[in-house]
Amino acid sequence: MPQSRPGPNLSRIATSLGVSVATVSNALSGKGRVSGQLIEKIREHAAELGYVPSQAGRALRTGRSGVLGLVLPDIANPLFPKIAQAIEFAASAAGYGVLIADSRGDAAAQTEAINRLVERSVDGMIIIPRRATRISAAACPVAVIDTASTPGNTVAADHWQGGREIADHLTGLGHRHILIIGNNQESNVQNDRAGGIRSGMRPGMHAETLWIDRLEQDGGIGCPLGVAEKARQGFTAFAALSDLQALRALTELQQAGINIPTDVSVTGFDDLIWSPVVTPSLTTVRMDMNRIAEIAVSALTDAIKTSVTREGVLVTATTDRVAMQLIVRQSSGPCGPGTKNLRDGEHVG
Repeated sequence: MPQSRPGPNLSRIATSLGVSVATVSNALSGKGRVSGQLIEKIREHAAELGYVPSQAGRALRTGRSGVLGLVLPDIANPLFPKIAQAIEFAASAAGYGVLIADSRGDAAAQTEAINRLVERSVDGMIIIPRRATRISAAACPVAVIDTASTPGNTVAADHWQGGREIADHLTGLGHRHILIIGNNQESNVQNDRAGGIRSGMRPGMHAETLWIDRLEQDGGIGCPLGVAEKARQGFTAFAALSDLQALRALTELQQAGINIPTDVSVTGFDDLIWSPVVTPSLTTVRMDMNRIAEIAVSALTDAIKTSVTREGVLVTATTDRVAMQLIVRQSSGPCGPGTKNLRDGEHVG
């Protein structure tokens, strides 16, 4: 079999242009005293030859690995692979690779994951914290993606504004009794979403919050939420703080013979991949993950470039929150006469 030719090295580029290897290295790295005209000529010729910088060589020259760490709270949750993909794309565009670690929802495992990435000499780290944990600086610059109310947060979706979008939508449909459904009372993200919903309610409206984590502690994972009974008590809108909880509520309501959206409305958060294809398709709020990733990576790489030492610092960005977008689908509709039938013990098929 014919051998594939190795890519061009600095020596080959230098010989082709009649300059020293040091001049080529300085031109490609932006260091040393090389005229702008010669830099442009060297870079153009390197591109023509298909030159790709050696990551190992660059690490030796700069003392940096060219790799960012990413700590996720639970990679099994369908939301986080989407975020990881957006961050990898933004990092790649900035010239960095990404190492991913999963804390598996455990605070101790999160600390271990951070330490493992530091041991692998990542230049910086993006952390999406496990629920209700506070991130202190690691031994490198750190960008935190959580919510604006989290101490040390770098950038996040505007979860409070997303909650207001849901409240405005349900209010406009005539709903006055809303059940908010969450699964962790300690989560800053969920509390901000719930707070946004409550802040958008009008006088005369009523809301209660059902925390599923308490139910599961008392009755086991997968125990009924009791949302059908809440519908019979007069709640006409079920505003879940995640699409996963919305699906759970939607399924339980349908199994009880309650029609959605004729009888009640159900909404979620995050616009997961299956949200448009469930029946009925789910009204939800979507994060602009690409924008969030761009801001986090940009802030982190700026901190890396200006960092004199490898001492940890929590990175800040000029924009700490990105607006969420309401996606209206079939699971929400006007508050109609079907709710009266539910209170009277009837079901509308």
